[in-house]
Amino acid sequence: MAVSIRLRREGAKNRPYYKVVVADSRSPRDGKFIEIIGTYDPKKTGHNSTLKLDRAEYWISKGAQASDTVRSLIKKNKKQVASPSAEAAPEPPVRPAPAETTPASPEPSVAETAAEEPTQT
Repeated sequence: MAVSIRLRREGAKNRPYYKVVVADSRSPRDGKFIEIIGTYDPKKTGHNSTLKLDRAEYWISKGAQASDTVRSLIKKNKKQVASPSAEAAPEPPVRPAPAETTPASPEPSVAETAAEEPTQT
């Protein structure tokens, strides 16, 4: 069985939305599939896809062929995952300013207050 990673079209007319699926290459475009590994919204600007990169790598290692578009999405998502970790340098922890503490008078213990009150007999 030849396995491919490709797009499955969903959404309304003139409003395409795709799911990235692993499917038998002989099955129809919107037909039976093995696993959904992501989504792609071409109308959305910016970061417009989600992918389970570990599952994509797994299927590619098993011999699945990714379509051109899916190959591009995998490449973009790998770059997206790598760039935040490279840009996010560890910032020094922000320490709160030391609070001004006033010496509080110690509250008397229960034994001391009981000793001061007169006992009623």
